[in-house]
Parts: sequence; structure tokens; C-alpha cells
Amino acid sequence: MFFTKHHRFNLVYLFMATFILVSFISRTVLLSYSFSHVTFTVLDLLKVYGIGLFYDFVAVSYYVIPFVIYLILVPNKIFNAKWHRYLTIVIFFGFVYAVVFNGFSEWFFWEEFGKRFNFIAVDYLVYTTEVINNILESYPVPLLLAVVLLLTGALFAFYIKKTHAMHTTFKDEKGFPSRLKEGGILLILPLLFFNLLDQQNLTSMSNNKFNAELSKNGLYSLFSAFRNNTLDYNDFYRTNENEEVLSTLRNLQSRQDARFINNNLEDITRQYSAQGEEKHYNVMLIMIESMSASYMGTYGNTKDLTPAMDSYIKKSLFFDNFYATGTRTVRGMEAVTLSIPPTPGRSIVKRPDNHDLSSVGFVFKEKGYDNKFIYGGHGYFDNMNEFFSHNGFNIVDRNNFAQEEIKFANVWGVCDEDLFDKALKEADISFEQNKPFFSFVMTTSNHRPYTFPKENNMPQPQLTGRDSGINYTDYAIKRFLEDAAKKPWFDNTLFIFVADHNGGSSGEVDVPLYRYLIPAFVYAPKILEPKVVSKLASQIDLMPTVMALMNWNYQGKFYGNNILADDFKEQVFVGNYQKLGFYRDNRLTVLSPDESVKSLEVEALKLKSVTYKEIENNEDDINDAITYYQSASYLYKNDLTRHVKEQ
Repeated sequence: MFFTKHHRFNLVYLFMATFILVSFISRTVLLSYSFSHVTFTVLDLLKVYGIGLFYDFVAVSYYVIPFVIYLILVPNKIFNAKWHRYLTIVIFFGFVYAVVFNGFSEWFFWEEFGKRFNFIAVDYLVYTTEVINNILESYPVPLLLAVVLLLTGALFAFYIKKTHAMHTTFKDEKGFPSRLKEGGILLILPLLFFNLLDQQNLTSMSNNKFNAELSKNGLYSLFSAFRNNTLDYNDFYRTNENEEVLSTLRNLQSRQDARFINNNLEDITRQYSAQGEEKHYNVMLIMIESMSASYMGTYGNTKDLTPAMDSYIKKSLFFDNFYATGTRTVRGMEAVTLSIPPTPGRSIVKRPDNHDLSSVGFVFKEKGYDNKFIYGGHGYFDNMNEFFSHNGFNIVDRNNFAQEEIKFANVWGVCDEDLFDKALKEADISFEQNKPFFSFVMTTSNHRPYTFPKENNMPQPQLTGRDSGINYTDYAIKRFLEDAAKKPWFDNTLFIFVADHNGGSSGEVDVPLYRYLIPAFVYAPKILEPKVVSKLASQIDLMPTVMALMNWNYQGKFYGNNILADDFKEQVFVGNYQKLGFYRDNRLTVLSPDESVKSLEVEALKLKSVTYKEIENNEDDINDAITYYQSASYLYKNDLTRHVKEQ
């Protein structure tokens, strides 16, 4: 054994070996689970395990810092005491338990997202109440904790029997200088790693994103996410001169119905103009949790999970080539309300400096609308209440539901039926006050743990898991529209249905384009004729299109445009915290935080897969992608996207 007699750092070395062993097993299990997505050449596997081993060592060097510092400082008199031996063994047991527990945690995170711990995991640590209760409602936690305890105990028993570490550690006569020398080496290593390493540099050696994720270490990725949860575009991505970018933006954004109000390059305020009488239809925007296009019969799904929405789509203005900008709810909210491409790092909804932005909420407010953000959960989650309340909306969340208004609730909020009933009541209040209303309604039932009241008249009450969540949300929408049709304000209302994001975010490539395809349709049988619009468009274009339907003249600092206009340019923006994609003319441009750029031709785009061919860089696409993303980041960072009253 590498353990030496009477050596106080024996347990540190034993723990490091345990950490690397558990990480190896975890990596192998995740690789087996993702078998169909992983590249299995000898070189690729060497990268997965070689780079993975290196980052396992880096991660454990961070993990043992508190223990090492303690062992350096604790004097021999205390260290050699019998009571201290037992205390140290208990602490060691806790460390090992945490490592085994982390292995299980990574499994469930990988199952949900197809990635190692990242920004999402950081968010989960912040919103502990919702996340812990979600876990408790989704998984047999007591059983899992018992299994972790059993495995840790087995490891511990093996150590006691097979190693000298347990009975030779607790006698040390070395002085402080000697302890500092050895412990100092264990402390210098993580310091060097912290200042010199970037995980992305090594894991990006694999072209297959599953392979790249497998070569990471989950805890290291978590530390990295804490450290880098904001990304300054100019520091990490390829750039052009700001003046050039802002000038090019004007050329790209010039539209017949949306002209810049002045020649100041840093003022992107446009005057949106329309012909005809201005309408003040009520607007109920229903943002549906995790509703992938691939779940719907309209797009070819054969499970009949969404019979109601499939039926209403046939009676609606339907955008069948419509894309989300990101992979989280807050990204969808940001795109729809601010009409802005996704900036790298965390969503603007979650940033502290997000008040009084150029939001559609203020446009509606200036038109005399009663704006409400209606959410069945607690809106402090993901900073939603803070964002909406300072960007033109009043808040109606879980705190505003009376007990008799709640038929069923889980950790994320009331069920969709209760949410829609509340939305109808709030619409009635606005109508009685003789005010047009704009209600932004966010659903939650199509989210793990997929619990809700099982209705006898649901199409398929026997379904489980995500399928049951989809089917229930569809049923709740049917019931909602049937009840709304009885209201006196129904004939004068636009019902907008759009997903916040797709139901999954993982993929074999940097930006799995098929993951961003979502449904979007406007149901208003007394106002709009049914029509299918197949133009390539995204969430940032939704509200400019809705306001154009109402013939509105207004000002805004929006990037989105009216999809129905003759001069609408078909393009979409898709991002995943670090990678920024720009898709048009069957080409995808990907900007990465190491200043690299890829030009990809989309060879085959299906509902559940995409095939790219890397092509020679298309400079027009690259420059336009840089223009949009760099300008959005620059203008937001420099406080130039604030709301201004119409001049």
C-alpha cells in the first residue's frame, strides 16, 4: 500500500483514491446509459477516461482542502487523542458518503439533462425548497439514501480490513514545519489548477458532445459554473469593432414597418408602424412548460398526447417552423417579453440589473392594458416576480390563490386547471373594470414530478411520466378554452400558446437544432382566419407579430420583427448558456466562448435528430451572428436597453 505508518495524511490519500474510483464507476455507468450517443473509437475512449481522470484529480484536490488545512493546524496532542481518532473517522465517513451520494446525484441530473452539473445545478442549489421538494416527490429518496449508506458502509468495511490507513493514522510526532511541507503541496495544487485550468479547453477535444460531457467531472463542473455563471461577450467570444457592429445592426434591422427614430448608433429604438384602425384585443399568452414540437400529433407524434391542441391548431394562426431561443423557462420569458437574442451566461430574468427594460409590458401598459404575470408557483423562483414586476406587469402567483382555488398542487405550483381558472377570474376582474388585459400565464404541470389530479375524462389517464404531463396539460388547455368561450370578453381575445422551451436540452452536437423546435399558435376564432405560416421564426418575433395583428404604432428596442410582413427575414437565435447559434438559409453558425466560430450546413433536420456538415466559414453569416449577439450584450451591459416613453 502507499499508506505509511503513523502518517496523519493517510486518510487524505485514501479519500482521493476513493473519489477517483467512484468517479470512474460513475463515468462508466453514464457512458453505458448513453451508449447510442457516444463515439466508441479507441482514441475517443482514451480521451473520455484520460481527460476524465485528470479532472477527477483536479476536483478531489479542491475537495480535500478543508481536511488538509485542518490536519496541518491540529497539534499532535489533540491529533493523537483517542476521541479525535473517532471524530476523524466520522468526518472521513461523511466525506466518502458525500462522494457516493454525488455519484447518484449525477445519474439523475444526467438522466434529465444529458450533461454534467452546470448552471442549472447552480440554480438548483439556490432554490433549495422547490428543488428538494421536487426530488422528494419524484424519487424514492429514503431508499436511495439507504443504498448510499449501505455502499459507503461496504467501502468503509473494506478499508478497515484491507488498508493500514485506519489504524496507523492516529499517532503523529511530526512538528508543524513537517506537516506544513506535505500539506502545503496538497494546497498548492488546487491553487495552480484554479488559476491555470479551463475545463472547456480539454473536454472540447471531442467533437461528440456526449463524449465531451463524460470526460468532465461533475463536481469540477459545478465549481466552474459557480465561478463562471456570467460571461462577458467581449471577453470570451469573437468580436468586431462596436461601431461597426452597431452600424451593421441598423442595416440588418431596417424594415418598412420598423424604422430607427434617430441616427445615434447606440439608440436602437424603432418606430413600429401599421396601417388601419388600431385594435385593443385582449391578449392571453399561455407559455407552456417544456412542450416540444415532437410531442404533438401535429408534428407527427403517434401517441395522441395532444388531441386538444392539435384540434385548436387547425383553427388558429399557426407558426409551424418556430424556435425557442434557449433551454430554460427564463430564456423563453426573456425572449418573448424583451424580444432580444439570448446573451451568454444566465438569463436576463435572473440578473439583478433587469429593471425598466424595453419590455412589451410597457408597450401594453401605455396602450391602457391591465398587465398580469400569472403563475401557479412562488414567483421568487428564478427571480420571475422581480423581473415581471419591474417590467410592466402586476404579479399573481401562489400567494394570491385562496385555499378554495387550489384543487391540487405540488412543489412547482398549483395544477394547470387551477392556474387557468385563476387566469379566467383575473380576466373577469379586468373586464369588469372596463380595461383590456394582457395576461402572461406560465404553466407548470408538464414538469417532473408530473403529478396532478387524474381526471376520468382525460384522454389517457393511464399514462405516466412526461407523457402523462403532456396529456394533462393538453386536457387543461381544452377545459380552459371551453370555459373561456363562455365569457363575454372571449370574442375580443387573442389566445397565444407557445412553449417556453423544448422538453430536453441534450444532444450529440454543440447546438442540437431540433431541440429548439416548439409550437406557437394564436387562437381567436372571431378575429383570425386559420392559417399555417411556415416562415423560420423564433420567440423574439412573437410579440412584434401580435402587436402588428392589432395594427399598433409604438416604439421599442426590440430585435424581433413581424413574421407576417413581406420583408420579414427568416432567421433564429438559439443558445445554451455558452454556445450561441444563428440559423438561416439551412446554415447554422455557432459562436463559442473560446472565440472560435463554426459554420455548419444542416444536412438533415428531423424532429428527434439533426445532422450537420462542417463547411468553410461563411463570413456573412459569421459577421451577422456577431452583430446580433455582440450588440445585444453591449447594449444591455451599457444600460442602453432601458425603456423610454414614446416620443
